[in-house]
Amino acid sequence: MAGLEGIEQPRGHGRATAARWSPAVEDERALRALELFGNPTEAEVPLPSRPESAATARRLAQVVVLRQWGLTPKMTEDAVLLVSELVGNAVRHTGARVFGLRMRRRRGWIRIEIRDPSRGLPCLMPVQEMDISGRGLFLVDKLSDRWGVDLLPRGKTTWFEMRVADR
Repeated sequence: MAGLEGIEQPRGHGRATAARWSPAVEDERALRALELFGNPTEAEVPLPSRPESAATARRLAQVVVLRQWGLTPKMTEDAVLLVSELVGNAVRHTGARVFGLRMRRRRGWIRIEIRDPSRGLPCLMPVQEMDISGRGLFLVDKLSDRWGVDLLPRGKTTWFEMRVADR
């Protein structure tokens, strides 16, 4: 570590270790988020417009897409990533105190919506290989089958849809 040469660093129990992802732990957290915040398939779930709410929105999307709707892990992974991108935009760019998450399924499609009180429209920007930000809507455009924005009297809903195979 720069500037700490010759100084012994703590070892053992006090040292932070990287957490390993575990499906069982993540499922438990997702189910807890569903209990605490509500089911976004039944009604819009309001979440505080803070960066940590992205994790809650991802967990809600995961438990709905994978467990409740029984869709594939790949579909779940893509939906969770896109939820994270739209939530990030709502938190970063709208100045809102709260945003809403809603998830719908109809024959052959899923639709995920993020509602916020800003009427500012998101903008799909060209992405360069070395860009370190600004890829959110690019990912939404590439991984979803369709996406858009519905202006509301007070705010907007940014949404994406993905085709699913019905059994």
